[in-house]
Amino acid sequence: MITVLKNGVTKQQRDQLIEWFEEQGLGVHISEGQYQTVLGLIGDTSRIDEELVASLEMVDSVKRISEPFKKANRKFHPENTVIRVGGVTFGDGSLSLIAGPCSVESEEQILDVAARVKEAGAGMLRGGAFKPRTSPYDFQGLGAEGIRLLEKAKEATGLPIVTEIMSAQTLPLFENVDVIQVGARNMQNFELLKELGKLNKPILLKRGLANTLKELLMSAEYIMAGGNEQVILCERGIRTYETYTRNTLDLSAIPALRELTHLPIVVDPSHATGIARMVEPMALAAVAAGADGLLIEVHNNPKKALCDGAQSLTPEQFTHTAQKARRVYEALRQ
Repeated sequence: MITVLKNGVTKQQRDQLIEWFEEQGLGVHISEGQYQTVLGLIGDTSRIDEELVASLEMVDSVKRISEPFKKANRKFHPENTVIRVGGVTFGDGSLSLIAGPCSVESEEQILDVAARVKEAGAGMLRGGAFKPRTSPYDFQGLGAEGIRLLEKAKEATGLPIVTEIMSAQTLPLFENVDVIQVGARNMQNFELLKELGKLNKPILLKRGLANTLKELLMSAEYIMAGGNEQVILCERGIRTYETYTRNTLDLSAIPALRELTHLPIVVDPSHATGIARMVEPMALAAVAAGADGLLIEVHNNPKKALCDGAQSLTPEQFTHTAQKARRVYEALRQ
């Protein structure tokens, strides 16, 4: 249930109503907008007399919500959530670019890529330290050493860093990581999501290979229910019967999620296609569809990459893609 307060309601009046709701055993999520305040009620609202609440002078309207996701629901939070990471913002109408290699391979590699993607306009550096691989014989990442090298690249370039977590047991290693990524395979690792909900740190949550938008939002709800409301959603393609590309990029997810949730949305065209030459057109399409940002894999020598070289752009290709993405973004703003 949500209760929309009238414009001009005092803080004292609002707090009295919140206290009454809490006495009924409900949690209250407060969303302060420019023109109105929305109180989202979490818990068993069946005992609440909707007509009684609606009759209060300070209340503009009362609505019941059928969707199981509450905190992630736009009805609870009508205005877009804006998440700031250093000088980068998601959800404020700007376009943010995150770029870097699939996996951190060496100090020389990550420092070179970091400097070049920054020069091309990336606001954040991505790189895998722990790698979830389909085969146990494939490169699994450098682990703690990979995070150390990412931190070194951050120190050298000033770029905030994004890297994927595999297990809550490794959380202490992520203290200096700016955004923790939850990969597609861990989207429904609910115990991990609960632990991330205890942090005060942005979480980049990727959609699972065969998960619905509702399931994605329920995973976001796990993080937000723990108290961490800094969630960035990522569409990275889903598995369909088509085998020409690695996955099928569901661009309809962007406007659909925009209706359902207030959380920022970024798109990963690299994992969606698995083919480097297709990354640029799908990146441009994602910008045109309204994405808040792009997550693109960039490697200084894709042919020798230890992980996902086939979908990685060279720094020169990323520069070209970033420039075109900016032009599409600027054209849409006119």
